[in-house]
Amino acid sequence: QGRLLVSGGGSVQAGGSLRLSCIVSGYTFNPGCVGWFRQGPGTEREAVAAIFTTDGYTYYTSAVKGRFTISRVNDTNMVVLQMDNLKPEDTAMYSCALRALCGVSWPDPSRYSYWGEGTQVTVTV
Repeated sequence: QGRLLVSGGGSVQAGGSLRLSCIVSGYTFNPGCVGWFRQGPGTEREAVAAIFTTDGYTYYTSAVKGRFTISRVNDTNMVVLQMDNLKPEDTAMYSCALRALCGVSWPDPSRYSYWGEGTQVTVTV
C-alpha cells in the first residue's frame, strides 16, 4: 500500500516562512508529477504548485509565483514546498498529490491518483 506522507505546516506571522515536505512511498515517484494543493475555509481546493520529478520542471499558480518554491530532494522520494513571504490569504489546509505526468492539466485535482493527508498552514497578521 502506497502512501504520501506530508509534514510541516504550522502558524506564522505574515511575511514569515514555512516548509512543507511530501514523501512518496509505495508508488512510482520518478517519473511522476507531485502537486501541492490547498483548501481554505469555505473555498474549493486550489492548485498551488507542481513538479515533474524526472527533470524538475515546475509549475506555479500566479498567486504564489515568486514566493513559493517547489523542489525535489535528490536521491530521495521527497518534494519540498518552501513558502516565503506568507500572507493571511495563504491560510489553508495543504496536501500533496501524485500522478504520472504534469502538463497543462497540472492544476486539476481530479487528475491526481494518490493523495496525502493535509497539514494546516495559518498565517496571522
